[in-house]
Amino acid sequence: MPLVRVDALRATGERLDALGRAVHDALVETIGIPPDDRFQILTGHDGTSSTLRFDNYLGVHRDEGIVYVAITMRAGRTTAQKQALYRRIAELAQEYAGTEPRNVFITLTENESADWSLGNGVAQYVL
Repeated sequence: MPLVRVDALRATGERLDALGRAVHDALVETIGIPPDDRFQILTGHDGTSSTLRFDNYLGVHRDEGIVYVAITMRAGRTTAQKQALYRRIAELAQEYAGTEPRNVFITLTENESADWSLGNGVAQYVL
């Protein structure tokens, strides 16, 4: 049950939708997330009242096409699975939304089953 947050600079609703689909499809393909397990927060920043900051850290030249993807999910995936996920997100972001892979910045945070409530104030994964 990943929770995904996508923040993109000057993104239209169509681009945000495409980025959300890219992340979700990559999660399904690479780590076996169920197709109906989609919880996403998609936010566009206009560059004036809200914006994103970036530099060229580690020699990756980013520009205003920057997209931040933050994924929170339960622990248990291997390093190889995570690397495959990152690659696939970048590929699909380019295919679906025209976002250059160099502009796809991803963080993944893991937690435990007791850290989730999927509704009704119940920790469904610990029942």
